[in-house]
Parts: sequence; C-alpha cells; structure tokens
Amino acid sequence: MPILSKKQMSEEDIKLNYITPALQPAWNNYITMETKITDGKINLKGNMVSRSKPKYADYILYLNDGKPIAVVEAKDNNHIVSSGLQQAMRYAMMMDLPFAYSSNGDAFFEHDFLTGKERQIPLDQFPSPSELKSRLFGEAQDKEIVDNAVKAFKSDLNVLKNIGFTEKEIDSYYKAIRIGEQEKKIIDQPYYSSQNTYPPRYYQRNAINRTVEAIAKGQQRLLLVMATGTGKTYTAFQIVYRLLRSETKKRILYLADRNILVDQSILQDFAPLERTTYKIDFSEKDCLRKIASHEVSFALYHQMVGKNDEEHFRQIPAGYFDLVIVDECHRGSAKEDSKWRKVLEYFSSATQIGMTATPKESEKVSNIDYFGDPIYMYSLKQGIEDGFLAPFKVINITLNISDGWRPYRGQRDIFGNIIEDRVYNNRDYDYTHGVILEDRINEVANEITEYLKQTGRMQKTIVFCATEDAAERMRIALINLNNDMVAQNPDYVVRMTGKDDYGKSKLGYFISVSSPYPVIATTSDLLSTGADCKMTKLIVLDKIVNSMTIFKQIIGRGTRIREKEGKTHFTVMDFRGVTRLFADPDWDGPIEQNDKFTHAGTETHEKSPYSHDPNDAIEVGTPIVDKDGCRVRVINKTVSVYDTNGQLLRQEDIIDYTRTNIKGEYASLSDFIRKWKSSDKKEEIRKALADMSIDLEALKKDQNMMDVDDFDFICYVAYGQKPLTRKERANNVKKRDFFSKYSGDARAVLEILLDRYMNQGITEVEDIKVLSLADFANYGKPAKIVKLFGGKTKYETAVRELEEMIYDEA
Repeated sequence: MPILSKKQMSEEDIKLNYITPALQPAWNNYITMETKITDGKINLKGNMVSRSKPKYADYILYLNDGKPIAVVEAKDNNHIVSSGLQQAMRYAMMMDLPFAYSSNGDAFFEHDFLTGKERQIPLDQFPSPSELKSRLFGEAQDKEIVDNAVKAFKSDLNVLKNIGFTEKEIDSYYKAIRIGEQEKKIIDQPYYSSQNTYPPRYYQRNAINRTVEAIAKGQQRLLLVMATGTGKTYTAFQIVYRLLRSETKKRILYLADRNILVDQSILQDFAPLERTTYKIDFSEKDCLRKIASHEVSFALYHQMVGKNDEEHFRQIPAGYFDLVIVDECHRGSAKEDSKWRKVLEYFSSATQIGMTATPKESEKVSNIDYFGDPIYMYSLKQGIEDGFLAPFKVINITLNISDGWRPYRGQRDIFGNIIEDRVYNNRDYDYTHGVILEDRINEVANEITEYLKQTGRMQKTIVFCATEDAAERMRIALINLNNDMVAQNPDYVVRMTGKDDYGKSKLGYFISVSSPYPVIATTSDLLSTGADCKMTKLIVLDKIVNSMTIFKQIIGRGTRIREKEGKTHFTVMDFRGVTRLFADPDWDGPIEQNDKFTHAGTETHEKSPYSHDPNDAIEVGTPIVDKDGCRVRVINKTVSVYDTNGQLLRQEDIIDYTRTNIKGEYASLSDFIRKWKSSDKKEEIRKALADMSIDLEALKKDQNMMDVDDFDFICYVAYGQKPLTRKERANNVKKRDFFSKYSGDARAVLEILLDRYMNQGITEVEDIKVLSLADFANYGKPAKIVKLFGGKTKYETAVRELEEMIYDEA
C-alpha cells in the first residue's frame, strides 16, 4: 500500500505507482519516459542569455525505434482524467503521432486522430502495441472516416487555438499519419545509429518518415523545406539509409551546385556510407565503372552538364538511378529553362527529392511547379522557438553618406576621379555603376573592428560586400585596423569569393569549429548559402539584398548553435537597411510567390527613387574632404531584438536598458545608496540585477571598466555620477585612521581584505570563505582568524566597518 493517498501524491508519484505499471507490461521495450522534445528557446534580454524550459513528453510509445505511435501525458490526481489531453494532442501533432492519451492515475483518456473519437479507458485496459498497429493500418485506410475526422477537428476553432496549429498544418499532419500496406516494410526499417551519431530530433524524424512513406506510396516528386542549421543533410542521409536497407531504392544520385556542399556531405553526414559513396568525375577513365560499383553517387551540376554543354550525364543510362536528391534546389534547377534542369529531366524516371531552406517561387522560377507542395516544412521561426536554432540581435547603422547623399563640388572617389554631381543612395556605394569611397569603406571596417574589440576579437565574422572587388577592399581595410591580430596570424582576415583561389582554400578552416583562423571572411556571394558556418557570431551586411530567398540564406549563416563552444546567438550588423525585410510578410512566412525583387550585385540593378531631397543632403558645417575621399561618420545606431515572426520587440542600447531597469528599482541616487549601505551582502544587488537580465560583470567588461566597483559603475550608468576605481577607494581608506583601532594580526588581516577588495571587488570581502585563501595562511585557519577579533560576530562587525569606510564619501 502506498504511504500517501492518491490525492496527496505528486504527479511523479502517480506515474510511479499507477501509470507506469499500467503501461509497462505490454510496452516494455517500446516506451520512453520524460523524453525531451525541444531544447527550450534561447532568450536574449539585456546582456544576458537564458533558455526557456524544454518540452518533455511524460511517455512516448513506439512501434519500433524509428516509429513512435502515441504520447501519454500525466497529471496528479487532483486533476480530472482528461486534463492533460490537449497537451498530449499538441505533442502528438508536433511528432506526427496518431494517438494521444492523458491520465491522472484513475484511468486513461484517448484521442484517436484517425477517427476523431475520444473515450475513457480503464487503467488496466490500455491498448497493446499490436492493437494500436492494427488500428493504424486499419483506420487509416478508411478515407471517409479520416476525412470526417479532419473536418470535425478543423471545425472546432477553440481546439485549433489551444493546439496552436494552422489549418494547413493540420492537413499536412493528417496526410502524414495515414499509413497503408505498402509502407509497412519501410516502417520496420530502423534508423542508422552508432556511438558517433545522434538520434533524430522530432522534426527530422517527421521529415524522414513522411519522405520514405510517401516514396513507398509511389510519390515521385517531393520537396523538403527545412531552415538552415536544422540538419537537412543528416535528414537526407537517414532517408537514403532507410531506403537502401529496405531495398526500396538501390542506386542514388545526390546533386549539388558547389563543391563544398558535396564534400561536406560525404565527409560528415554520409560518412557511415563511405564505402558505398563516390564523387562523380567524368575525367576519370573508369568513372562509369565506379558509379556502377557504388550505391550513392555525388555530383556537381557543372560536371554533369560540362563546361561547354557537353552533357556528360548522358553517358549514364537514363533509367540507371532510382532516386535523385537535389540539395539547395532553390538555385539552378528550379528554373525551367536552366541547363541544370536538363539533368533532372534526363533522370525523370527516378524519384526526386528537392531540399532547401528557402523555396523559390516566381514567374520564371518555381520549386513547387516541379517538386510539388512541400511534404514537410520546418521554419527558422520553429527552430528558434524550439531552441534548436540561435536567436539574434540586429545593429542598424546609418552613415552620413547613405541614402540621399550628394557630393560637394570637386570631391573625388577612391580612384581620384571627381564624383558626378547627383544624389546617391545605398544602392550606389561600392557598385560599379555607382561610387566607391575609401572613407566609407574604412568607417564600416572601423565599426566592425570596434564591435569585435568590445565583444571578442576571435568571433567568426562574415562581411557581405557589394562585389568581389569590394570584398577585397574591405579585407585590406580590416587588416589595417586589426594589424595586431594579423601579426599573430596573417589569416585573421581573408577574402573568400568565387574567383579567389586562396580564399576558397581557407573556407574549410573558416567553417571548422576547431580551427580559430580565419576569423573574418569578406565575401560577396560565396558564403551566402550552403557553407556550414557553425561558429559565426557576427554577420555584416554591406551590400543591397532585395531577394527574400537570399536574405534568409544569409541570416541562416548564423543560426547554428554550439553551446559548449559558447555560441548561443549571433548579431547582424546592417549598413544598408537590408533588415527592413524582417517587416516583409514573407519573412519566415508562406513561401514567397511572384518575387518582384532582383539581387543587387548582379548585372541587373533596379534604380530606386531617391529618398531625400537633394538640397537636404548637404550638411552645413561638414568639412570639405581631402583628395582621399569623403569623411564618413555614424549618425545613428540602434540595437533591435525581433521575435520569431520578424516583429520588432524593442530597440535598445544596453546602457539605456540598464539605466531604465535600475531606475525602475531605485528611483533616485539616494534610494540606491540607502539600499547599498543597508544590504548585508552586496552580492544580493548583483543577483537582483541578474533577475532583470543585466549581467553586471559582462557590462563592465564591455565598457572597459573592470577596475571600477559595482557601486560606482551602477551610479555612473544609472545616475551619471563620476566613478572611482577600486584602487582609489582603497587608497582613500588607507589615508584615514581606520586601521589604528586594530593591532597586530587583526590589522594585517583587514589590510589583506582591503587589498582583496582593490583587486577583486566587494563580494570578496563579504564572504567569510575568503579567509581560507592562501593570502591568510600565515594567520591560521578561519576559526583561528576570527578569534583575533574576539569571535565571528566581532569579525563581521569589523568587516562592516571596513565596508562603511570604503563607501564613506558616498
């Protein structure tokens, strides 16, 4: 008999004594408890980073290790049986599960998504694996029943609101949970697993299962849309592995348009299949034999088509491959009249899977027309909400030479040419049709350098420039401003563009987590997509980007998380107003249709209307510029935080944020001083600020004020008081007659405490554990030291008096 009554039991007690014993006999080896579904969103507030709580499912039940089928949510016995059902339903829909259950220890309550029916089940009559499998394959075949369930579910607006899914997502979910006889074989095929791999996350498993099951049903064209950093290639590997091992597919072609995409895939995610993979090279004499002797062939479009359109791919029989995977399918192959599309059409008898983070839809380019509607979508928004992708801040910087600038008579560009008298805007600077100003380049480079000096000079940084030549000019400017770092390693700054062979040779080192160099990469387009830049912490936009597809790809360079290595978020520094696209309805929303934008930096440029009157562009008092160009300065800078919908949450300066929050807690300087002096432990105030998302230590480091006391720093930031350093405060104490009342070892101990304050801060003085440090070894253990003052109480009184002297003039 349990010690507690049911009503006294916690949720954990109910699970231990009632729910687990009811599930265990039938589901023994096919059950997991407290299964983490998400990692918990990373939150940016103030200058602190924190994680929300992850989502955990109390129980997940499986048909096999690759196919979960039901979720069970538990509540304590003070709740009714169905109390946890909506939470279970939400988790079930997230994970493509057809059955959801809740229990309070009295019984189970079931929601069957296939029929739309709900029922209560006695505790000892929970369905067995064979029963749920039978219902899955039976009920899912009755189209009329399932269609009615869908209609009933969608008609209940309250349920839709509580579950948090759109009608389109519900349609996609119901399509996924319909399982037929033809999928049975592939469902039983396990995932690849080893000590060196990780199990799929819930969304990866959804993508894998939906894909292989659709292929088993005979679907020939499939589109997978997954945000950058969510593991598209790993997902593709698991799809390929299961299809090969189930013998559903036997000869696979993996297509990409960049060497780095192919090489990354072969060496990383597809490494377990290294004996059966081959990178196609038609220059090899035995290329066709190697293709025939390997299960998975990797190829570049360029090689398949040939430099002079030789169409090398026709050397391979058209019906040879039975599966073609197209990586980054929004480029090249999406265009109906592209040379690359010929490769897909030649192998049209094969099942074809398109993978991208940003599907492209316009009048001339369409992924959906070719591959069909996405079989699964996992967006940047979802990735950030789940804590699998990094959130970001945006620093918008406006230079005095930006939109609406007009040169003075006789001003010259970087080449010494007189600048044409007209109004210029952000589309003009650094582009061949516009104007190139050395001082503008230097000011951008200076802002990047100053940011890195404040936040960490070894942060991986990508600077997106207008052209390849602009990337070279930016490389030179950054080298000159960071010559101390370049002296340590000449690869501190490297240009990485399509025409720069040296830069391309360093790309592998740049994206490597273990390689510190290069640190800063200047580029035009090379790093905008595909490159797996896991440690990128700063993305700089100094080019015009109008295409939402390209914008998403660029932002995607920073979204990967490497928490152990200190990468939890990233920053976007924008000099061209590109981040206005966050306000576009297409930002991480529906797939963009009829894209009206062209990408600046290509041969075609749209001429936009000038945003200012020409007369307003001339600033009175601006000094006439010398022969080197035009003096440029920052006239506005904002730090913005966006939510996952691209909505602006706030624009903040961290000092303003700190000032506002401190004044909200302590209205006046006297209020703060009173609180500081009355506080037994000054550490309490630091913790109170941490609760406001203010990391005082990090903020002092950012402001180069590590030698200033917490008290002075707060007074300086919030109330504009001139700060004293800890050394100055310590010297002020020494000038007074404080130590004369103590003699011998007691005085020596207090002098050491004052030195500890000067070097470390007030919290060192307050903590009695400080007496255990080597500095006090000559005076015995802490118990002996406090006796020098007449006991612990008198020692603490002496320490308080010392603190009062430290802050006496306050």
